[in-house]
Amino acid sequence: MTTTYAVLSEGLEKSYGKVHALRGLDLAVPPGTVCGLLGPNGAGKTTAVRILSTLTTPTAGRALVAGHDVTRDPAAVRRAIGATGQFASVDGDLTGAENLRLFARLAGLRGRAVRARADELLDGFGLTEAADRVAGTWSGGMRRRLDLAAGLVTRPRVLFLDEPTTGLDPAAREQIWTAVRDLAREGTTVLLTTQYLEEADRIADDIVVVDHGRAAATGTPAELKARIGAYAEVCVGGAGALAGAAAVLDQLTGGLPALDRERLTVGATVLDPTLTLPQIVRALDAAGIAVTDASLRPPTLDEVFLRLTGARPGARPGTRPATALEENAA
Repeated sequence: MTTTYAVLSEGLEKSYGKVHALRGLDLAVPPGTVCGLLGPNGAGKTTAVRILSTLTTPTAGRALVAGHDVTRDPAAVRRAIGATGQFASVDGDLTGAENLRLFARLAGLRGRAVRARADELLDGFGLTEAADRVAGTWSGGMRRRLDLAAGLVTRPRVLFLDEPTTGLDPAAREQIWTAVRDLAREGTTVLLTTQYLEEADRIADDIVVVDHGRAAATGTPAELKARIGAYAEVCVGGAGALAGAAAVLDQLTGGLPALDRERLTVGATVLDPTLTLPQIVRALDAAGIAVTDASLRPPTLDEVFLRLTGARPGARPGTRPATALEENAA
């Protein structure tokens, strides 16, 4: 195994009795990039992060983080990494400055270095004006930025981020996304786990889709979208037309149509690259199906995820939404 990657795993396996959480996971994350680790619940993402952050050991395979073997030299790995969990770890009874100074002392800093590092992080994350306010009075976005700053006290070479924007409003999410991209530009490697696929689409340089303990697909967001082709979606005039529209799209696209009864839409991945929007509209018109809107567009990352794993983000393993044809048959 080479050490030119900030995070590298080869054939990583982890079993808990008869349960195989990882079944040969391969990862290769270049330095100074954001890698989105995606997958349905139970796919193995959390187990992979626990191994890479030395919280558990693999059953088989090897992994290097910042050039250090997670099994042979876990102490060196811990010195090189930072981690921010899904929920803010800051103390709401302390001020922002007091929180960061506490984390600095826990990280081994002493004397003037404690205050200097805390002030540097407060300034870097735009929190200086609120530094002397109790963190419990801060907004959710500010608390998440403080939590992210706490994970950077030791200037980690690799940062593990778990659901960094859960529960935040759009403006606060944008702030966190900007902070994460800035970290990568400054040389920190970020391994991001998230159920917000828009988040991965916006800030990840590369994405690894994990399913059943393996890497089901790897590539940039654009590469993964190009892999599954365009996406056709039509909006019909009433629920009674959904099944007929699904049958037309099934025949034209070669994909498996899925419907949304609330929006009165039917969509399908287009496997035929020569198919055009006018052809779709003419076919629907010939079938006597009233259409209020129709589009042929690149797929979203959500649609890529569904195609690759058969499950929505956060779904239980082995589950997937019913297709239009299945609902009609039922």
